[in-house]
Amino acid sequence: MARDTGFPTADAENDFSRMRRHAEMSRLLAWFTRQPADVNTILPFDEVVAALGRLGETALGLQQVEVASIVGSVDRTKDFDRYFRPTSSRIRERWQRLAEAQRRGESMPPVQLYRIGSMHFVIDGHHRVSIAIARHFHTIDAYVTEIHTRISPDGINVAGDLLLKDHRRLFLSRVPLSGSQADAIRLVDPFDYAELAENVEAWGFRLSQEIGEFVSRVDVARRWFGEEFLPVVRMARRAGIRQDLTRDAELYMWLACERYRLVRKHVWDDEILRELRDQGQRRRR
Repeated sequence: MARDTGFPTADAENDFSRMRRHAEMSRLLAWFTRQPADVNTILPFDEVVAALGRLGETALGLQQVEVASIVGSVDRTKDFDRYFRPTSSRIRERWQRLAEAQRRGESMPPVQLYRIGSMHFVIDGHHRVSIAIARHFHTIDAYVTEIHTRISPDGINVAGDLLLKDHRRLFLSRVPLSGSQADAIRLVDPFDYAELAENVEAWGFRLSQEIGEFVSRVDVARRWFGEEFLPVVRMARRAGIRQDLTRDAELYMWLACERYRLVRKHVWDDEILRELRDQGQRRRR
């Protein structure tokens, strides 16, 4: 607990020592429980933006921001962990000086943050954020700039989640679905997005050959979703194929890959669905 003994210098020293202790204990706990290496790593702003695709920004001015929503940094990813606890004693002197000044009642300027979805990334004011957390403040004054991205940042918890977001962004650039259609395509393995994009592009090429005219990416995506993806998933659900796959996109990927492996054809009929259902049942035994 943050304590206030009435001696600002001693309290600031205690705050820093406590934060360092918690950082080391958290690191050891992650190691003992074999958690992913990035579970305590602060989110890097540049990598998050690259994974989501930057569209623009809007200055929102001075706001009160929840401290718990500050999860990343523009450039101080080595000095603090995910919870803005100092990762070494290198920054002790500056940290304690600011903490002591704050405890003496000196005013602190607002920090500067980027906002992406519900997450905030520190541009300037890492020590002040860390001190706010050490003293259990719930909010902090900040000048906020909101970053607009091509895909939603929902679901990002650790740096490892960025790979999935990056591949999903690339998929949606090759298969430009939007709204509920884009939301329907969710895959667990990031590299499956590339495979599905190739699948859709091949479907679009066959469509162009069939009708004898060029079909744009937007039209290919729209027609693939309505004429291929949805009907195939519905047929498979009715036939009871791979009911263990709850995500429609995962089911479609399995069906498309198994169909081609078994029959080397790009058509759907009752015989092929029966074969796939039997294959799915054998796979689950």
